[in-house]
Amino acid sequence: MTTKLYYAAPNLTEWDTHITRSMERDDKYFVMLEETAFYPHGGGQPCDTGTIQDIRVMDVFLEEGEIWHQVEHMPEETKVACRLDWERRLDHMQQHSGQHLLSAVCLELLGARTESFHLGQEYATIDVNCSNVTSAQLSAIEQEVNRQIYSNRSIKSYFVTDEQLKDIPLVKTPKVTENIRIVEIEGIEYNACGGTHVAQTGEIGIIKCLKWEKQKGMARIHFKCGARALQDFNESVRILDVLSARFNTGRKDILTRFEKWEQEHKQLKAQMELLQKENASYQSKELLATVQGHVLAHMFEQKSFQEIQQMAARLTAEHDLLVLFATTADNKIILTHNGTQAVACGTFFKENLGSFQGKGGGSNQSAQAAFPSREDLLNFFEMAQRQFVQG
Repeated sequence: MTTKLYYAAPNLTEWDTHITRSMERDDKYFVMLEETAFYPHGGGQPCDTGTIQDIRVMDVFLEEGEIWHQVEHMPEETKVACRLDWERRLDHMQQHSGQHLLSAVCLELLGARTESFHLGQEYATIDVNCSNVTSAQLSAIEQEVNRQIYSNRSIKSYFVTDEQLKDIPLVKTPKVTENIRIVEIEGIEYNACGGTHVAQTGEIGIIKCLKWEKQKGMARIHFKCGARALQDFNESVRILDVLSARFNTGRKDILTRFEKWEQEHKQLKAQMELLQKENASYQSKELLATVQGHVLAHMFEQKSFQEIQQMAARLTAEHDLLVLFATTADNKIILTHNGTQAVACGTFFKENLGSFQGKGGGSNQSAQAAFPSREDLLNFFEMAQRQFVQG
């Protein structure tokens, strides 16, 4: 049985030990150590990483009560030097201890017990058994949990027997019946837990509650602790500084300046839409002068497909025309009329698109298609124009 150094010495980062077993499975390599400080993933906490004899440890897991370490390749010797990725371990300890403290405060202020915990790469979450958390409540939780951090309460862990467990006011009954490990936050709570933790609440640093959302009838609270919270703060400040520079204003005035910019943007958008309509109306008059028989065909260079669709719709609503519009900006084409023409647009496209690598279709009154190249679009357009104009 492997000695679990991560319980006896949670701050240990380097140690020498022996490989007791090894195996190869599905082209992957695994070793078992006499002593290990690598925590195996479980209980919502990811595993530790690091190196064994300078070989990268990729995964650590429990299988039938034994701790296995997946390595990039098998070490040549059985006596090995191990090194733990301390930054990752400290991060996990900060998040996990922070979760215990946050859960205790949620129970105290909301009367809501934590049902699950997840420690992700970006943030951590807890699901508490209440259906709603107001902004004021989330703020109060954050204030209280950080006040408890500043109190620098001790965090102890120890194993108890089933008999000793009867005298401990646990938050929740443990799932295991032997080797029960208790994590105690001084004056706050007792919790059965197998994870790694800091020794004092002050080592958590800070807890930032990011948001909450409804999740299967419960409230899911997103949060970050310690170095993660600091990194998030620094990133937020960087974004604020960029916005401040762009808007040429101080941080505290950014929202006001943004609201003003938003109003200006809406006004400009409305003016642009008005100008586009006026321009489309002017263009429509020019295009109507080029009608041949009942056919209006035109190739646009700059307009988007949406713009030529809208123009075709206006023209066919006001005139009995067969409209053939294409744009090289998107390599797309539309053929449409208001029902007064004998052309079955969809059928025409179906019969001819394949010869020009086009893809599309439609109804009797309207069809559209896209082409892989400008050349294919132009060739199809010219073919269709000749056929409809010359009959």
